Amino acid sequence: MESNEIVREQIFEIIKNQLRDNNPPETKLTYDRLREQGYDDFETRQMIGQCIAVELFDLLKSGKPFGIERYVKNLKALPKEPFD
Repeated sequence: MESNEIVREQIFEIIKNQLRDNNPPETKLTYDRLREQGYDDFETRQMIGQCIAVELFDLLKSGKPFGIERYVKNLKALPKEPFD
């Protein structure tokens, strides 16, 4: 398995846990909203995963804690990509 696949699987696991635990609740709200807009399950998880990846990259790059406020802001802006 390539490293990109491993990272994707781990991000999808984070999404699964967030949906299961409803934490943060914005993940489930975003998932439901995107599905209602016609995106399939995989596309929806990919978009949410982009928001997680932005935060993980920042965490690894700068050592800052996970930016929940920015994460939620990026979720609410989907399907717009979360890249400034």
